[in-house]
Amino acid sequence: MNGNKYLADTNILIQINKGLESAIPYLDNQLTVSFITEIELLGSLNIPKTIKLQFKEMLDDCFIIDLDKKIKQQTINLRNNYKLKIPDAVIAATAIVYKLPLLTSDSDFKSIKELELVFVEY
Repeated sequence: MNGNKYLADTNILIQINKGLESAIPYLDNQLTVSFITEIELLGSLNIPKTIKLQFKEMLDDCFIIDLDKKIKQQTINLRNNYKLKIPDAVIAATAIVYKLPLLTSDSDFKSIKELELVFVEY
């Protein structure tokens, strides 16, 4: 693992799990995730148990950030200023509060001027 630190959006971990080429360059980075990503990956009824186990193992290698007052307030600010779904607002707020670049393939984050974004095409 090298010294680069990112907050990984849910779609990046899905890409890594699928072995997509677009995500391969980020495998050697220190990945942090929001608790929302953990919920999105493990809380779906439509994902086979084997895939959930793979996600669980992947998350075990990540640092997971839980909700706190600063993230909550930043989420509220983002929801007031941008048209974001609550999970996306929480993920963006987490990246902003912890000063981590957000690693994502979701173009909805591109409009957030407070966010350092690393956009991954796939």
